[in-house]
Amino acid sequence: MKPQPNRRTFLQTASAGLLGSALPAPLLALSDNKQPWTPLGRLAQEKNISFGFALNYRLLSGNQDYDALVSRECTIVTPENAMKWEAVHPEPDRYTFTQADAILDFAQQHAMKIRGHAFCWHRALPAWVTHDVTKQNAEEVLRQHIATVAGRYKGKLHSWDVVNEAIQLKDNQPGGWRNSFWFQQLGPAYLDIAFDAASQADPAAILTYNDYGLEYENHSDSAKRKAVLTMLHDLKKHGIPVRALGMQSHLRAGTGESFGSDLPSFIKEVRDLGLEIFVTELDVDDSHLTVPDLARDSAIADVYKRYLDLVLSTTAVSVVITWGAWDIVKVTGAEATSGPSAQHPLLFAPGGLPKLDAALVAQSFRTAPLQHQVRG
Repeated sequence: MKPQPNRRTFLQTASAGLLGSALPAPLLALSDNKQPWTPLGRLAQEKNISFGFALNYRLLSGNQDYDALVSRECTIVTPENAMKWEAVHPEPDRYTFTQADAILDFAQQHAMKIRGHAFCWHRALPAWVTHDVTKQNAEEVLRQHIATVAGRYKGKLHSWDVVNEAIQLKDNQPGGWRNSFWFQQLGPAYLDIAFDAASQADPAAILTYNDYGLEYENHSDSAKRKAVLTMLHDLKKHGIPVRALGMQSHLRAGTGESFGSDLPSFIKEVRDLGLEIFVTELDVDDSHLTVPDLARDSAIADVYKRYLDLVLSTTAVSVVITWGAWDIVKVTGAEATSGPSAQHPLLFAPGGLPKLDAALVAQSFRTAPLQHQVRG
């Protein structure tokens, strides 16, 4: 009997088999195999999935390799920071849309969809908001901001992250609410207000609730899944126009954590509410790994593949976006602002070379069942 390859050998072989002669010369160095590389966006599209990156405006406006990678691989993009409050509304009476407009123009030129990110978040607020906004004027300010920003892009965006990260169990609020600025001013009603304002300003966009910490089979993530599901049930019960759940999917390698059956069950329950499922900020934190480069790459790729194979098996995921296009050394995760940096968190190397991660994600898309989108 022919011996079965171990997982590392399988990952390396799979990578070599998926890279080939349709790429520019530097990419050919990855393999002697002549099978052409198929862009991830095209592979995903065959399964009813839109694939893309969160875009860095400075790279998009000044790096030809970056532009080429994005245009080759993506069918959907989202601005990493260019539509956040501090970027578009830095002063009470001043909006600035230069960066957001540039990303939208690039996406339109390349027939890509675009997701907006984000209206309500506890971070990225300019100083004037926390200084000038009170319980008395908070609803008016929030509605006016959403009306202006969403109204500018009315009919042009695939979806909006209307509320980002509203659940934080450690804050010990009833229902698991994060004790954020908007919660302090308006209570849980800020979600109702934000979704209503977004629906009025851009009724065609898929209005999304976006959060992290939903992915792993551990006590923290299990409790958060339960709190988010309860919140979504309540929003739907009261007619709030939420139409999708964004699972950020900031993953970790080298921690021994696993994904289990609870996650597909959670996704099914969310779909039973009539919501789309988006993977919105996918990356892998490799700062916990202490192994050499080849083993590190295999460990990261393994996390990507196990996660995508699991969530795509639900046939419910219509968007997959990675939080960046190519590797930049950074602190990853939704909560982290300091600490060990991830070295290789994304699918492509600087310059656009596909990594082992990209090859295994390609395989996940190739073998995934057709995803079924919510209609109506």
